[in-house]
Amino acid sequence: MRAAVYQAAGHVTVEDVPDARLHESTDAVVRVVRSCVCGSDLWSWRGVVQRQPGSRLGHEFIGIVDEVGDDVRTVAVGDLVVAPFQWSDGTCPACLDGIHTRCEHGGTFGAPGTDGGQGEAVRVPLADGTLVVVPGGADGVDDGRLASLLALTDVAGTGLHGAVLADVTEGSTVAVIGDGAVGLAAVLGARSVLGAERVILMSRHEDRAALGRAYGATDVVSVRGDEAVATVRAMTGGLGVRHVVEAVGTPESWSTAIGMARVGGTIGAVGVPHTSPQLGIFQPFVQHLTLRFGVAPVRRYLPDLVARTMAGTYDAGDVFDLTLPLADVAEGYRAMDERRSIKAMLAG
Repeated sequence: MRAAVYQAAGHVTVEDVPDARLHESTDAVVRVVRSCVCGSDLWSWRGVVQRQPGSRLGHEFIGIVDEVGDDVRTVAVGDLVVAPFQWSDGTCPACLDGIHTRCEHGGTFGAPGTDGGQGEAVRVPLADGTLVVVPGGADGVDDGRLASLLALTDVAGTGLHGAVLADVTEGSTVAVIGDGAVGLAAVLGARSVLGAERVILMSRHEDRAALGRAYGATDVVSVRGDEAVATVRAMTGGLGVRHVVEAVGTPESWSTAIGMARVGGTIGAVGVPHTSPQLGIFQPFVQHLTLRFGVAPVRRYLPDLVARTMAGTYDAGDVFDLTLPLADVAEGYRAMDERRSIKAMLAG
């Protein structure tokens, strides 16, 4: 089969690799229908994160089940399934607490020695605990609905998790820092799932701001840093906002989040801190802030988001503004790195 392979920073190729196959009786093999490039994939593309040459790429995919192990009970050959970016057993203490990304037996697609989502097929360990079946299967699911389902594999659930961590509820005012796919999904989740009344999106790019507005952002702030903090405080009578979603993970974005949170506020952070921000605790301490963060347990949200997507009441698919064949995956990396694309989808 063909799959994307990391060679070096700025160098991704598509190669012939061994076919995905069952290793354990709890595995499934999924033929990929749609996959995509994640913002976190760009850290190795840029050379910020070191990656093993020859390793597979991608952790977001949906597809058709081609084969299942003897002990798989909840998915069957022919099912259309959504896979979260990590596999999990669904039964360990962490999974039962809703933190599937800390599963005792879990792992990440595309890690060394595993199949990546940017390929023709994927071996899925712990299929029963990992995969979510799409009701009705592939029949009648058009390209738009496939894009919506693909968004659920990571960014939709991650953005929603940021809003959940920030304690967003009905009628809340929330600020979202980050206009990438996760930040935009946080806007959508805060508004359409959690019922926020006002969402202030930090965005300096009109195409992203336009999508943010379509997803429910009521305000867009186009400045950064101290100026952004001052603007948001001015918009909220000097108080700041009670709920902040941090969807970037840099020292600058964390400083902005802490600066615009009101006394007693909560910051929900899902931006992966690849640049290792060092957080001073004095300001959060005197502001009585609650800081909640972690790798989003997307599997926790999938059943509800799949149901909403299939019912037509939730659609995160517009984060994909570029569609390419698998053979052109490197262009997807370039386009996202150069901010010519919010998120690139791979079809075929």
